[in-house]
Amino acid sequence: MKIGEKIKWLRIRNSLTQAELADRCELSKGFISQIERDLTSPSIATLVDLLDCLGTNLQEFFSDPPTTKCVYTQEDIAAKVNDELGHEIHWVIPNAQKNRMEPIIITLQPGGQSPKHDPHDGEEFGYVLQGRVQLVLGTTEFRAKKGDSFYFQPTVPHFLRNAGKTEAKVLWVSTPPSF
Repeated sequence: MKIGEKIKWLRIRNSLTQAELADRCELSKGFISQIERDLTSPSIATLVDLLDCLGTNLQEFFSDPPTTKCVYTQEDIAAKVNDELGHEIHWVIPNAQKNRMEPIIITLQPGGQSPKHDPHDGEEFGYVLQGRVQLVLGTTEFRAKKGDSFYFQPTVPHFLRNAGKTEAKVLWVSTPPSF
């Protein structure tokens, strides 16, 4: 870890100039400059004072941020086939059920349908990647084809159906997770 770079980043994040930070810590602007360029190292006491002026402490300063994965590949995808309903669900984000939203790709065979979902809080969005689908919201049906999208608040029972003769594929995002 480069202490000077991290101190500079904290100083800038706090909208302070080197002179302002130096004044707050009773140090010289030149000394702050040397620390930020890693030309010198502050004593532990000086570092504690600097970090206090920058709104942090030694533990937070030296803690590495948790590594959060944000890009997922084919190897991360989990799939479940339901031959009875004629669909295959691909969870494109692992453990998405623990998140606020759950993106899936659902493939519907001709005549196939998604699981029926009861009304719940939240929102749902879909984008038709391939084929044609019918979105059934209660007793109302909406048609969507490749390139179309849908968005609704799931206040009635709902599901997707493929009434076409070719496979349909939909990117479907539910919040909160419901698949």
